[in-house]
Amino acid sequence: MEEWPELDEPVLVVAFTGWIDAGLAGAGAVATLLEQLDEPIRFGCIDLEPIADLQQSRPTVRLTDGVAREIEWPSVEFVAGRAGRDVVVCAGPEPSLHWRSFSETIVEVAQRLGVMKAFLLGGLPSAASHRRPVRVLATATSHSVLQEVGPSRGDYEGPTGVQTVLQVALGEAGIPAVGLWAEVPHYVAQNQSPPAIRSLLARLAELAGVETSLDVLDAHSHEYAERVEEGLRERPDVAAMVNELDVVASDEIPSGDEIASEIEQFLREER
Repeated sequence: MEEWPELDEPVLVVAFTGWIDAGLAGAGAVATLLEQLDEPIRFGCIDLEPIADLQQSRPTVRLTDGVAREIEWPSVEFVAGRAGRDVVVCAGPEPSLHWRSFSETIVEVAQRLGVMKAFLLGGLPSAASHRRPVRVLATATSHSVLQEVGPSRGDYEGPTGVQTVLQVALGEAGIPAVGLWAEVPHYVAQNQSPPAIRSLLARLAELAGVETSLDVLDAHSHEYAERVEEGLRERPDVAAMVNELDVVASDEIPSGDEIASEIEQFLREER
């Protein structure tokens, strides 16, 4: 920790890359939030070199004077700022090892800063159509919190990521934690989805009072829809599947088995 910022009842916003983040929804939402924070302060980080698989979360290299090279090692960054209210952002690659101690470290930071509530963001591959508004499903650390945040992720049980481990740890420490998952059509889940990013940020504004401008995302979402439609014209087989998805009831919540199946397919395509 380089310094401890003075904050007034902040919320914690978290996104990790490396597990399930279809459409880069969580990563894109956090990146947009960081770009718009007032007076952002990078006040600390967790060095992931000892606990990351560097073949998955590779360090990056950059030229410092056109010749000399500097290595940037993977880390999880902590940034504080204001977006309608005080916010703490925690973002970076998912570590490979020591998830319990990693999560405990973030919980300790949240307690030290007086975090009132945490929101963990991600994208979920789903049998949904890009022609419909992106639905955001929720998980929560208690029934009372879940009742406040709307549709839930159903009955999913199975493999999970460090994001869920952290959510449970925050709840056990007395900090209400909500997971927000944007449903991204599985046939475009590999590419960044501006509509999914926008939906996550809109829900974050509704539930946490975290304010961001969505104008740029509105424009990008329109361009995104046009690109997808152009791609479908070249793939009539996929277009036929999308047409079928368009007639599915929009209020149908996927079952745990359906979510697990979509996640497994997503991971196979990632590999």
